[in-house]
Amino acid sequence: MARYFDVHPDNPQPRLLQQIVALLRDDGLIAYPTDSCYALGCQLGSRPGLDRIREIRKLDDRHHFTLMCADFAQLGQFVQISNSVFRLVKASTPGSYTFILPASPEVPRRLLHPKKRTVGVRIPQHTVTQALLAELGEPLLSSTLVLPGQDEPMTQGWEIKELLDHQVDAVVDGESGVEPTTVVDLSGDEPEILRVGAGDPARFE
Repeated sequence: MARYFDVHPDNPQPRLLQQIVALLRDDGLIAYPTDSCYALGCQLGSRPGLDRIREIRKLDDRHHFTLMCADFAQLGQFVQISNSVFRLVKASTPGSYTFILPASPEVPRRLLHPKKRTVGVRIPQHTVTQALLAELGEPLLSSTLVLPGQDEPMTQGWEIKELLDHQVDAVVDGESGVEPTTVVDLSGDEPEILRVGAGDPARFE
C-alpha cells in the first residue's frame, strides 16, 4: 500500500520531505502535485522507477520524459541550449511549460527519445514541488499522471491513492493545477508547440 503524505501547501514539513526523498532514493515511485497537475516521479537514475512509470501509463519508447528542475542553473546541466533558446526559456520559467531540448551527457540514455536524443525539462512554480527538489538535490524524473484511456490528468491525491495504491510507493497530498503544461519543442530551427496547456503558447508562435 502507498504511504500518504499530507504536506502543508505553504510550509512543507521537513520531516515529511525527508521521508519522501528517502523513498525516492530507494528506487521508490511517488505521485506528487505540481502547478499544472499531478505527476509520477522517481529518481533520475532509477531504472525500476522508470519502468513502473512506463507500465502505469502504458508508454512506448518515443515518450518524452520530463526532468523537473529546481532552477535554471540545474536545468542547464541536463540540456544543450543556445543563446536564443536560453532567452526564450528563461523568460518563461518558472511556470507551466515543458521544453523539449537536446540532452546533455548527464542524462541517462534510456530517458532519451530514441531518434532525437532529446528530453523534456521544466521548472515548476509550486511550493511543495520546489521543497521536494531542494531536499532531493537533483531533478525528479517525471511524467504527467494521465492514466491509459483517460483524457484528463489526475488532480486529487485521495483519488490517486484509491486507484494506484499498489502501484506507487507514496502519494503526496497537496493542491495541484488542473491543466497539463504547454509543451514546446525547441530542438529544431523553429519552436514547435506539441501540446497547448496551462502556459500561454503565444510567445512561441
